[in-house]
Amino acid sequence: MIVSMVSLGCAKNLVDSERMLYLLKAGGYTLTTNLAEADIAIVNTCGFIQAAKEEAIDTVLELGSLKASGSLKKIVITGCLAERYKDEVAEQFPEADAVIGIGDQTEIVKVLDSITQDQRVTRFAPKCNMPLTGDRIIATLPFYAYLKIAEGCSNGCTYCAIPAIRGKYRSVPEDAVLKEAESLAASGVKELIVIAQDTTRYGEDLCGESKLPELLTKLCKIKGFRWIRVLYCYPERISDELIDVIAREPKIVKYLDIPVQHCNDDVLKAMRRKCDAASLRALFKKLRARIPGLTLRTTLLVGFPGETDAQFTELSEFVQEIRFDRLGCFAYSEEEGTVAARMENQVDEEIRQRRAELLMEQQMQIAAELNAARVGTDTEAVIEGYDNEAGAWIARTAADAPDIDGRLYIAGTPADDYRIGQFVQVHVTATVEDYDLIGEVTLREYAE
Repeated sequence: MIVSMVSLGCAKNLVDSERMLYLLKAGGYTLTTNLAEADIAIVNTCGFIQAAKEEAIDTVLELGSLKASGSLKKIVITGCLAERYKDEVAEQFPEADAVIGIGDQTEIVKVLDSITQDQRVTRFAPKCNMPLTGDRIIATLPFYAYLKIAEGCSNGCTYCAIPAIRGKYRSVPEDAVLKEAESLAASGVKELIVIAQDTTRYGEDLCGESKLPELLTKLCKIKGFRWIRVLYCYPERISDELIDVIAREPKIVKYLDIPVQHCNDDVLKAMRRKCDAASLRALFKKLRARIPGLTLRTTLLVGFPGETDAQFTELSEFVQEIRFDRLGCFAYSEEEGTVAARMENQVDEEIRQRRAELLMEQQMQIAAELNAARVGTDTEAVIEGYDNEAGAWIARTAADAPDIDGRLYIAGTPADDYRIGQFVQVHVTATVEDYDLIGEVTLREYAE
């Protein structure tokens, strides 16, 4: 039987998908990335916010159509949506041959063995059954991979369903993290991307304090990595020690993803975020002073219950003041089971969406101005592929994380001129569509 995996949502979910792929291949199943070739489709869903749930539902319905037409034989639903809604998903999607929770993903081979014998499977083991480690088949481009250093979350933000879906924060033991990192380096990975729901919390559940600075220092000693990127750092846990490590270690790219959600003190308190406007301003000032060339990315949430026009205006002015290099903005959605969903003064849906649109329009202008300032500079980049329509190679700079940030086009080069994963130096010559750049290669290969 031929199996195809559809992995939705975040990179943490992708790591779970990669572990299932390894188990399936070891269990005798043939893998394909082409759904048209597959007998079985597995959907590893996201269920974090309304938009993610809608994407997951649409994907299942599309697969159901393929099954009805006879081109697909079996469908398996797992991941956050299945874990969050359990029997409801099994009931509402009769086209699914299996619906399993995150704690059952290690049993994916047995699940497929059962459904190929025409047995419908519905099972939801405890969340803690999901292992913190496991062999993987890397599904990204071969030169980069994600390293998940923790599972779950214990921050308790009032709007977030992640703790209920994924369980409490569990750090991967350091020796296991380093062993997996060494394996990735040995397989040819050049860019290691460190992820967790909150990377800065790493180690607190094991020894009472953050061990991220120590872990990063040890990761930098592993031969083979050129870039080490750290995502999802919570502002209140960014210590002087962590800043020193990022500034000191040449392998750590000067890029931080710091989700702040808002800047108004009353909104932050209602969100149960452990920071305020003054501490955020002080943090960003310190980071830029101590880490030259730092790229700052953040995530904002607008339309939170009770958010007034004045509070939104304050957030808009904050964005204009800080001038984040990268920014994502979400309109708040009431997530059942969360504290915020029970709050009074829910903001009208149209207002939420309009506020998100306004902030992103504002950020596009900031990004365009920041990108224009990069014209005429030299930057290191890694080749990611060739765009036949554009007639150009696509690269990504250290200031851009995979899939979420901008591209750098190397125009006028033959399709066989570079290779995926090649690091080059590029002279930026122009901007395109606000977030992307155009450049010319000035150094074709860096020494390892």
